[in-house]
Amino acid sequence: MRKFLIAPSILAADFSYLKDLLNKLEKEGVDLIHIDVMDGHFVPNITIGPDFVDFVRKNTKIPLDVHLMIENPEDYIEKFIEKGADWIIIHYEATLHHDFLLKKIKNLGRKNGIAVNPSTPVFFLEEVLKYTDLVLVMGVNPGFSGQKIIYETLEKIEKLSELRKKENLSFKIGFDGGVKLDNATEILKKGCDILMIGSGIFNSPDFIEEIKKFKKLRF
Repeated sequence: MRKFLIAPSILAADFSYLKDLLNKLEKEGVDLIHIDVMDGHFVPNITIGPDFVDFVRKNTKIPLDVHLMIENPEDYIEKFIEKGADWIIIHYEATLHHDFLLKKIKNLGRKNGIAVNPSTPVFFLEEVLKYTDLVLVMGVNPGFSGQKIIYETLEKIEKLSELRKKENLSFKIGFDGGVKLDNATEILKKGCDILMIGSGIFNSPDFIEEIKKFKKLRF
C-alpha cells in the first residue's frame, strides 16, 4: 500500500468560522491546505489573494499549497511566497515560460507545481518534469467548486506515473476536481499521490469525520 496525502481545498469551506476550521484540520493532521487563487480571467471566477494566504498562514502550521489559476502568474509568485505559501502551483496554460517559473519558485526556497487542464495532453509537460515537484491533474475544468469529475482525466495519472518511472524522476502527482469517497480509490490506484478535496470534504455534515474516512482508504 502506497502512502498518499490529503489536501483539503479551503475554497469549499465555510469562511465564517475559518480559524476554528483551521484548528480542527491541524488537530486532524492533514498534510496540506490547498488554496485556489482565481482572477476572473484565466478562469471565470474570482476568489482570494495574498492577504487571505497571510491570514491562513498566521492561523495554522499546516503547509500551504497555493494554486494560481491566474494570468501572468510570474507577477504574483513572490507575493504569495512572502505571505506564507509553501508550494506554488502554476498552470501550464497560463504562461509560456514554464521552466523559468518552476526554477524561480525553487530558487525562492519553495516547492513548485504545474497544473494541467482536462484538455491539455501529458506530453506537453515532458520537457519540464525534471524541474517539477508536483504535477496537478485537473479532473474538472477549473473555476468552480463542486463539479463532477471527468473520468477520462485519470488516464493522465497513469501516463505521468509511467513517465516518472521511465525517467527516474521524483515529482508527485496530484489530482484536483470532483474527488469523492466513491472515486478516490480508483484515482489513487492510477498512481496519484495527493488528493485535493473540496466539496467532497466540506459539503459533508462533519468534515473531520469525512477526512477520517478518506484516510482509511486502502488500495
